Amino acid sequence: MTQARSSAVRLRDAAPVFAALGDQTRLELVARLCSNGPQSIVRLSEGANVTRQAITKHLHVLAEAGLIRSTRAGREQVWEILPRRVAEARQFLVLISAQWDDALERLRKFVETD
Repeated sequence: MTQARSSAVRLRDAAPVFAALGDQTRLELVARLCSNGPQSIVRLSEGANVTRQAITKHLHVLAEAGLIRSTRAGREQVWEILPRRVAEARQFLVLISAQWDDALERLRKFVETD
């Protein structure tokens, strides 16, 4: 597999992560899990502007994207972040940022030569 094809496949695999993070509520849930560690739905629902049922649906979207997982702790489900998947998303953002920096540098050079 060529490097360009490999990169395209990896980017395609990352698309569900960015789609899941594209929602403000889900992004806030991920931020809370990253900051405060594993939490129950009860704790994640505290202070939220949406119902516990809506929080549950958002958590399932994040889980399908591979960003979080749940485990049972007695009668509660506890949700935790999956750092590997978050790190992969970060790597894509670093790559995209570098590509933008390169493109802007080429534009700067082009504009300055005229």
